[in-house]
Amino acid sequence: MSRIIAGHFQLQEQIDAARAALNQAGFPDSRISSFFVNQPGQHDLHALGGDRDMSPGAKETPEGVVEGAAVGAAVGAGIGAATTLATGPLGPVVGALVGAHVGSLYSFNKMKDAGEPEANGEGNGENRRQPRHPGMLIAVALGGLEERERALETLHRLGAEHIEEAEGTIANGDWLDFDPLSIPVLVA
Repeated sequence: MSRIIAGHFQLQEQIDAARAALNQAGFPDSRISSFFVNQPGQHDLHALGGDRDMSPGAKETPEGVVEGAAVGAAVGAGIGAATTLATGPLGPVVGALVGAHVGSLYSFNKMKDAGEPEANGEGNGENRRQPRHPGMLIAVALGGLEERERALETLHRLGAEHIEEAEGTIANGDWLDFDPLSIPVLVA
C-alpha cells in the first residue's frame, strides 16, 4: 500500500496529457491509473444496483417508526375513548386517524432530532459529507515525499480539479482497492 495522489479532469484528452506529463515527471505507467468515476448512487456495488444497503440518513427510521406508532396508539386510544360518548361508533375511527397522524408527526420529528448533530457539525456527518466528484480520474502511486510534490505540481499545472490524497495500491495501471464511496481527502 502506498500514498496516492489523484486529480479529476473532464475529458479523456486531458487524462492522456496528464499521463504523458506524469511519465515525463518520472512516473512509470504501471504506477498510474485512470478511469471514470460514476455519479454517487450509480456504482452498482449491489446485485440490484446502487451503492449501499441503506441510506445513511435512514439509520433512525426503525426506531422512529416504533416510537411514532406507540405515541400514535396512545393518542388515538385517548381521543377514541374521549369522543365515544359524543360521536358514538365513529369515536374509535376518529381516534385512530388522529393517532396515526400524530404518530407520524412524532416519528418524523424524532428522526429529524436524531439527524441534527450532523447538521450542526457535532456528529460524524456521514449524510452531509461531500461525495467524490464524478468524471475522469487519474491517480499516481508515490514512492516518497519528493514524488508527492512532483505529482502535485504536475496535476496543478495541467488544471486538475479536486486533487485528493489516499492510501491504496496501484499495480499494472489499476487502482486495485479504489472505493468510490470513500470520502476524498482533498489537497490544497
